[in-house]
Amino acid sequence: MSALLPRFLRQLRCPLQPAGPPRRLRVPSRASSHGGGGYGGVEGLLGQRRQRRQQNAQAGSSHGSGGREPPARNSIVREVIQNSKEVLHLLQEKNPAFKPVLAIIQAGDDNLMQEVNQNLAEEAGLNITHICLPPESGEDEIIDEILKINEDTRVHGLALQISENLFSNKVLNALKPEKDVDGVTDVNLGKLVRGDAHECFVSPVARAVIELLEKSGVNLDGKKVLVVGAHGSLEATLQCLFQRRGSMTMSSQWKAPQLQSKLHEADVVVFGSPKPEEIPFSWIQPGATVLNCSHDLLSGKLGRGSPGEHFSGPITENDVSLLAAALRIQNMVVSGRRWLREQQYTRWRLHCLKLQPLSPVPSDIEISRAQTPKSVDVLAKEIGLLADEIEIYGKSKAKVRLSLLERLKDQADGKYVLVAGITPTPLGEGKSTVTVGLVQALTAHLNINSFACLRQPSQGPTFGVKGGAAGGGYAQVIPMEEFNLHLTGDIHAITAANNLLAAAIDTRILHESTQTDKALYNRLVPSVNGVREFSDIQLARLKKLGIDKTDPGALTEEEMRRFARLDIDPSTITWQRVLDTNDRFLRKITIGQANTEKGCSRQAQFDIAVASEIMAVLALTNSLKDMKERLGRMVVASDKNGHPVTAEDLGVTGALTVLMKDAIKPNLMQTLEGTPVFVHAGPFANIAHGNSSVLADKIALKLVGEEGFVVTEAGFGADIGMEKFFNIKCRASGLVPNVVVLVATVRALKMHGGGPSVTAGVPLKREYTEENIQLVADGCCNLQKQIQIAQLFGVPVVVALNVFKTDTRAEIDLVCELAKRAGAFDAVPCYHWSVGGKGSVDLAWAVREAASKRSRFRFLYDVQLPIVEKIRTIAQAVYGARDIELSPEAQAKVDRYTEQGFGNLPICMAKTHLSLSHQPDKKGVPRDFILPISDVRASIGAGFIYPLVGTMSTMPGLPTRPCFYDIDLDTETEQVKGLF
Repeated sequence: MSALLPRFLRQLRCPLQPAGPPRRLRVPSRASSHGGGGYGGVEGLLGQRRQRRQQNAQAGSSHGSGGREPPARNSIVREVIQNSKEVLHLLQEKNPAFKPVLAIIQAGDDNLMQEVNQNLAEEAGLNITHICLPPESGEDEIIDEILKINEDTRVHGLALQISENLFSNKVLNALKPEKDVDGVTDVNLGKLVRGDAHECFVSPVARAVIELLEKSGVNLDGKKVLVVGAHGSLEATLQCLFQRRGSMTMSSQWKAPQLQSKLHEADVVVFGSPKPEEIPFSWIQPGATVLNCSHDLLSGKLGRGSPGEHFSGPITENDVSLLAAALRIQNMVVSGRRWLREQQYTRWRLHCLKLQPLSPVPSDIEISRAQTPKSVDVLAKEIGLLADEIEIYGKSKAKVRLSLLERLKDQADGKYVLVAGITPTPLGEGKSTVTVGLVQALTAHLNINSFACLRQPSQGPTFGVKGGAAGGGYAQVIPMEEFNLHLTGDIHAITAANNLLAAAIDTRILHESTQTDKALYNRLVPSVNGVREFSDIQLARLKKLGIDKTDPGALTEEEMRRFARLDIDPSTITWQRVLDTNDRFLRKITIGQANTEKGCSRQAQFDIAVASEIMAVLALTNSLKDMKERLGRMVVASDKNGHPVTAEDLGVTGALTVLMKDAIKPNLMQTLEGTPVFVHAGPFANIAHGNSSVLADKIALKLVGEEGFVVTEAGFGADIGMEKFFNIKCRASGLVPNVVVLVATVRALKMHGGGPSVTAGVPLKREYTEENIQLVADGCCNLQKQIQIAQLFGVPVVVALNVFKTDTRAEIDLVCELAKRAGAFDAVPCYHWSVGGKGSVDLAWAVREAASKRSRFRFLYDVQLPIVEKIRTIAQAVYGARDIELSPEAQAKVDRYTEQGFGNLPICMAKTHLSLSHQPDKKGVPRDFILPISDVRASIGAGFIYPLVGTMSTMPGLPTRPCFYDIDLDTETEQVKGLF
């Protein structure tokens, strides 16, 4: 062995870091008599073994010549390695980037087996990494390394080269059974004993013993086999394998009093640990076959006999170790193949929670509290998430890291389902409830992988009128109080980022108005410890200005002025401060009235936090890098020359990204029946697009697999939420929807048929609580129109009739019949609110069948069309308007955005959700109206232009009796009361 080898390994004695790529340590090779630099792979190793056997034979007498050597012995290793190489090649043909990695944890300086493993792995085409620990390492240090490798998805197999005394149950069973290529864990041993060898890993050492005996022509049936000096998993595996071949198996330790008689009786003797010097070979009967598979093989020590002692019969000392190393490589290839198979679609082994529905149905919070959710780490494991891919918040929430997308990039996406609705009443028609009920039916009752992707609710409506948004009845997300209050703080992060940018705008105006060019420049680029340099974001601004300089002292006075002054026109500021509370008195305010602001006061306003463009950016981003770029592109005002001023110009992009770095990760929760839900982002559905995040959908589509379903929800009616989902979200994500589920209620259809007005907080009139076939029939015109809108995009429609207890069978049948006549693929009544997923099984079957049809998805318009033409297309094709009419202010904005280069963005119409027209009281299907466009604004970072149809409030107010009157906390149990 090279004298450099121990020193080299000691220098590299450090653990594998999961954050970086697996470390592949190349072992210095021996000098070769042929002038080569190494063993030459398997051939060289076999040659080394033959040379040692010859030396041992020459040292013995004629009686101990080692007996005959089976001719097939040397070819076994080559055969195993070649087979492994061919299987791996076939796997890599379909998965070119795949290369299995074997990690070996070594404690100590025993390096011979390390070199054997290295050479065989290279021959087969695997990567190998050694984690070299100090010789004095204890159980805890070794277990720490094992646990890291267990969760490292780049490592497919793990073996231990540690001293005998460290092979405790605690250490061995810390290994993940699926990575235990040495077959030492209780799980793998149990499967072997049970007869499920094809499902487990079998000890390569024990397999090598059996292979060598059978290849040597030894018939094991009826033979007496003695396993001596073996312990634990090796002893158990040898006994099991010999018994399966009809052998009579005995075990003994070296100090057993009957050892001599047992040795004399045995036809085959297997040494499981080094033979003590005081045990002579003469105790073994002549002609017996002896194999040495010392357990120290795993710690790098090759067991050797005493060449000076002689007995009759073949002995194979070193062949066991080399063949075991080759079989370990074979196990590695099997492990890699299983890992690849697991990356493909598999049905989750999900433990669903049982429901016991009550009648009458209790309140939402009572139902939520009666169900005990699974621990979120258990749920994460059930759906295929790794431990290092989640960040747990309490017991029932977790964030999912975006690294999962890289791990599953080759996984086929599942089916993509959008839940939209007809034009709703002010009470809402239950889109969230239908979404949850559908995934509960798919997964808990049909055993189909499915994920719900919902928006995070604003705190404003939760304490205002509408209440929460976790679904309702027996189809909701739990715990509902955690869903509706704070969640993991994403909205608070958006609030902080939004208001930081707002502060930066007014601060910049103040400082520019009170300082000279030179003073302003010197403060923006200060000298720190005698060194003056631009920050990265300042260098980006110089590049944008066309100033190709990096030395702050090299700028001319004109260049310094251009760099330092943004010259923001206060009258053009569109960026407002936000708060996640309904507060009507912040709709118009005056800021900057203190003397310290030196007269820089102006009129401003607060918006609700979910109306912030940062929320829309979060919902549409595809990656952390993409989010940073979008945040930088956000236009906050114009300068005095009419040019856009962005967050990047203000130098705040990096800080905004830091505040949003955790908010970008989707939040994992569960339904009442224990099926997974992502809750992420909740942009306003009027001035923004009203859909949950692209990232949540993309991650869910990977997790459910090719045969699974992701069900996401669009805000308001199909004319608003669905249209924006298709034209804005699908453009941003590149995802193609398979099915639209259109939610309708008898109550809303009666309203569209001419029923009395519906007001939140006011009891329903009797027209809504008693059967009225005519009102339902007349109101189905709105349902038919919404079906037609979905068909504009080429996506099949399944109507989900959300059934209330006052609906009659005749009304239900009428709606389903008229929906099918209007072109719906199917129409199904749903009862999930009262009984859970079981009440939406028919809907689940209908969605599954519709998703099997080929999607002919298409966008409604080409983004390259002029802004006005895109607005007109939506107004006429979707709303049914005769034409549009732009106010002078709106036309001026259109001209400005077109001149600034933003004319090719999609359109996000800000319109009332209570009517297809701009007038909330016009129900049914209004016709022949002119759609007035009062203003046009832009969310450049999010990536859309939003025309305002009439006035649009971005800060809700509280009613006379808000929800907060009923919300309370039990100070004894700390349970929340009154949420709905």
